[in-house]
Amino acid sequence: MSEQDVTLRDVEDAARVLEGVARRTPLDTSRTIGELSGMDLFLKMENLQRTGSFKLRGAYYKIHSLSDSERRKGVVAASAGNHAQGVAHAATLLDTRSTIVMPESASPAKIDATKGYGARVILHGSSFDETLEMARKICSKEGSTFVHPFDDPKVIAGQGTVALEMLDAQPELATLIVPVGGGGLIAGMSVAAKAVKPTVRVVGVQSVAYPGMYMAFKTARIVPFKAEETIADGIAVKHPGKLDYKLIRRHVDDIVLVKDTEVAEAVFLMLERMKTVAEPAGAVGVAACLGGLVKAKGEKCGVVVSGGNIDMYTLDQIVAKGLERAHRLLRVRITLSDKPGALGDILSVVGEARANVVSVQMERAGRDVAIGSAEATLNLETQNMEHTRTLLSALDKARLKYRRLS
Repeated sequence: MSEQDVTLRDVEDAARVLEGVARRTPLDTSRTIGELSGMDLFLKMENLQRTGSFKLRGAYYKIHSLSDSERRKGVVAASAGNHAQGVAHAATLLDTRSTIVMPESASPAKIDATKGYGARVILHGSSFDETLEMARKICSKEGSTFVHPFDDPKVIAGQGTVALEMLDAQPELATLIVPVGGGGLIAGMSVAAKAVKPTVRVVGVQSVAYPGMYMAFKTARIVPFKAEETIADGIAVKHPGKLDYKLIRRHVDDIVLVKDTEVAEAVFLMLERMKTVAEPAGAVGVAACLGGLVKAKGEKCGVVVSGGNIDMYTLDQIVAKGLERAHRLLRVRITLSDKPGALGDILSVVGEARANVVSVQMERAGRDVAIGSAEATLNLETQNMEHTRTLLSALDKARLKYRRLS
């Protein structure tokens, strides 16, 4: 394999190595999501892959390619998420020592998961650059091999096996829609897909908060950009891969950008209608389809759901906001007299309107709460927009002083 290129033969070799190691994840369908997008959608469920994402593929193929002496010296990676777990598990499967450097701010759940897959975890730095620098130092000191998360030909070839499986399961796919962070997944998939089926379109999806590869694709050069906060942390990559960029420029047809609100809606919809958990980075392709950003109406399209390792607090917020958007959760703050029975009167009004009380929080000592008064914040379960309006009308008729929070 050339250090400057990846070919179909490389991806096919990776597929042979990964046989029996990486799961051949389902190519699933959803009538609801398909109808809402206007496409005949087939979702490649890499959120069901071992370690919860596609990252195992490239990590395993990279470590498998090392010599016996290289494996004895171990491998090192820098990551706070899916790559960390993919490298840790792949190394354990290949009886290789792994060290994963994670930022000090990494979530305890991800740290524990990475340790659980057999890695030595070192917490260092407040930014990824500091974490990466420490990983490089460890490699230099111990003679270990650094496993890059995306800018490595072996890693790219391993990720490309996703496309082979999709086109094998559904040869009539006209468009492949792929999440983009550093570019390893779409680079490998586009190489394989275009070689197997030259007419297939490959469209990348990136967060508007981290548009590095999008800007490079559109301007034909890698340029700096100002990053913003995003829930799609799995594709929040500041510096796109150089080899990935070259392959993407050659084989990818387009890249589009999605907003966090669109991503959150996609995660919520997949959870409710498909009963499947996708992390925000894994759901950007579905978000792009639902938002009409991919011009493929009526076509058979394959969308990669690249991962399912979502933070539980983030998932809780996404569900709450999704219910609010669907008018199935109403939050109101009501001012009432601080005396016995006042809250009961309010709950009676809510009950008569057939709304369910999810939670009640009382506040008496707030700066804006008058003496002799209290404020009750109610989370109420409603059925739809009409039911919400009926409930609010009931509060008005009861002459309650309230403020809607959602």
